[in-house]
Amino acid sequence: MASQAFVFLALLLLLCSATQGDELGADAAGRAPCRAADLVVRQSATGRVVEGKPEYAVEVTNRCRCAQSRVLLRCYGLSSVEAVDPRAIRPVNGERCLLRGGRQIQSGAPVRFKYAWMTPFDFPLVSSQAHC
Repeated sequence: MASQAFVFLALLLLLCSATQGDELGADAAGRAPCRAADLVVRQSATGRVVEGKPEYAVEVTNRCRCAQSRVLLRCYGLSSVEAVDPRAIRPVNGERCLLRGGRQIQSGAPVRFKYAWMTPFDFPLVSSQAHC
């Protein structure tokens, strides 16, 4: 009887771990519906100068078919001499920034913000969660 309970518990744990997704929303078979490349960051200089620093306009677009939330980008504190819209992006620590307060970013609905600094940031994706 104890061995049957052990086998049942082991199978239950295996089943639970197989249905857990990864940070990009992998399904039970391990296929991620969204890839890091599906979050595209584009930025360009606006031509405006703020306190002697060039201003940059940033657009983050979700190209995955699924909405993505809890999008974390590497931003190293997001230094700027002008106010950055915290509804679009905000630092969560000295290295990472959270887009839209962690709320979902729908496919094709870009998040936009501006900042002014000496050089542009790269904003590589750290993690996100897909919602299919």
